[in-house]
Amino acid sequence: MNCITLHYGADDPLILEVEEGAVVGNCVGPEGVKGIEARTLVAAALSRPLEGPSLQSHAVPGDRVVVALAGEVPQAREAVAALMDQLVAAGVARDTIGLLRAECLEPTAARQSFESGTDPAAVCDARMIEFDPATDADTAYLTADEESRPLYLARPLVDADVVVAVGSWGYNAALGGRSLEGELWPTFSRHASRHDLLRCLAKRGRRALAAWRANMQEIAWQLGVAASLRLVAGRGNSLAAATFGLPDVAARQARAQAAAWSPKISGPAMLAICSLTHPQAGCMSLIRGVAAAARVTQPGGTICIASRQTEQPGLIFSRWRQGAPLEAIVREAIGTGDRALIADALQTRLFARAIGDRRLVLLSDLEEGQVEDLEFGYAATPEVVERLAHRSDSLVVLHEADQMFPRLA
Repeated sequence: MNCITLHYGADDPLILEVEEGAVVGNCVGPEGVKGIEARTLVAAALSRPLEGPSLQSHAVPGDRVVVALAGEVPQAREAVAALMDQLVAAGVARDTIGLLRAECLEPTAARQSFESGTDPAAVCDARMIEFDPATDADTAYLTADEESRPLYLARPLVDADVVVAVGSWGYNAALGGRSLEGELWPTFSRHASRHDLLRCLAKRGRRALAAWRANMQEIAWQLGVAASLRLVAGRGNSLAAATFGLPDVAARQARAQAAAWSPKISGPAMLAICSLTHPQAGCMSLIRGVAAAARVTQPGGTICIASRQTEQPGLIFSRWRQGAPLEAIVREAIGTGDRALIADALQTRLFARAIGDRRLVLLSDLEEGQVEDLEFGYAATPEVVERLAHRSDSLVVLHEADQMFPRLA
């Protein structure tokens, strides 16, 4: 018998005992570091990039420097502290360095860039710059897109002499690979820009990503970003890798460092059992995990997600699960212009594409009636999942599946 331990947020992990030869894949993300080791890792990337000058060569005394933290990044406090040390060593006054933060594009509950209750400005001795995407006056015109529509960006970024872009690099299987996180655009734009992206994704699916990539690259070029720090998460909220340099170079290097999150599986399994990065994460993390599992699960197979989730899907998702035609309710949601309904419609479209005719079983903190109303399988106890694994002829286990992008060999 093979024995696999899967931590999913409960006091006791799942112990999956599987018949010899039944395990198709046991996929675990890369090992990372935390605390002072994470700071050292980032400092090394800033000082010795594989291509281009070090961070200290980008700024001189008197420069207005803004560190733009795009969404949630692993070990963010340590990363920012390493950045501050390098900039100060270049002669930039610590209290003149601005730290600009914006909420992530793909929000998931229980995820925070800095430790709970800790003021990042105090920890890093940085000057926090408040940015409100709902306030148009906090943005400035930078350029126009291919359809001549204006593209706005946070005013501190437009006014800065040096912008240091900091963002995570990761996978989102629900979007067919690359996550939207970690980019300046539209993270630091107006709410309307975020809304337009969600609406286009809900309407057109992955085809809308081409315009996003074009705008993202145009923004970086117009802003003149030459200092980009990309962080790759490790398992258990750690930092696996840090790359620094020009945006394209840093992203390319980060992709190579994130290879462990995209493992190759020998063949599709009939059962996938998955955990999520944050056990109490919301519906988007669940959808990402299902999409990752579906890539290596046979049509007609079963996907089991083990978490401590309490968030219920929205109205559009529930209506679809209760039999309403997908395209009709997605169009209806888009037509309302309501941001919450459009986001719900996007999640519904992504989930429907991923799940296909597979069965979903949930081990969560949702009540049995809530799960059954969605026509999902309900696992009342961990033993239910453990029995599924024991009886399975072919099984793949994805640890922190919402960060995975597995591939068939």
